[in-house]
Amino acid sequence: MQTVHIEKLSDIQCQPESQLKFITEAWLQIIECRRVLKWTYAYGFYLPEHEHAKKQFFEYLQGEAESGLERLHQCAEKELQPFLCADEPSREFNDFRTKLAGLTSVTRNYFENLVRALENGLSDVDSNGASFSRATSSKNAAGSSKSRSGRVKGTFRTSMSSRMNDDSHWCCEHCTYANVKSATTCQMCYQQRR
Repeated sequence: MQTVHIEKLSDIQCQPESQLKFITEAWLQIIECRRVLKWTYAYGFYLPEHEHAKKQFFEYLQGEAESGLERLHQCAEKELQPFLCADEPSREFNDFRTKLAGLTSVTRNYFENLVRALENGLSDVDSNGASFSRATSSKNAAGSSKSRSGRVKGTFRTSMSSRMNDDSHWCCEHCTYANVKSATTCQMCYQQRR
C-alpha cells in the first residue's frame, strides 16, 4: 500500500519518489511511537502507588505523548488525502511537506526524551513531588526540570500550541525543551538557539 500511494503521489505532484520519503519516515515514526507507547502502559502499571508525584507526572507525559502522536497520525493520514485525490500538482504540497516533516521530528524528539526519562526512573521528580507541582501549576502546562543539585535548569514543555504563547521561554527546535528566554543554548541538548 505504501508504494502504491507514493507512486500515485509522485505522479500527481510531479515529484520523484525520493522527494516523498518524508511520508514514509512519518509512518515509520508512527509505528515506532506506538511500540513505545505500548511499553509505557506496562511501565505505568508497575509504578509504585506511594510514588504519587511520579505516577502523576508519568501520566502527564504519557498523555502528551499520545496527543503528539495523534497530531502526527492525523497529518500523515487525513491531511495527505487531498493530495492523493488531486488531479494536478498543488502549491500547498510544500507546506504539507514542511508540516509533516516538522511533526515527525518533534514527535521523534519527544518520544526519545520520554524513553530517556523512563530509563532514568523519572528522576526529574523528587520524592516530594516538587517538580511535578510546578508542572501542574503553570498556565501553560509547563514544568520545571531540576538537576540533581536541585537547581532549576529550564522548563520542559510538550504542548506545541502552548509553547508559542509564552513570551518568557523559547522552545528548542531539536528536542522541544522550553528554555528560559535569556538562554542562548538549549539546556537539555546544548543546541544553539535559532
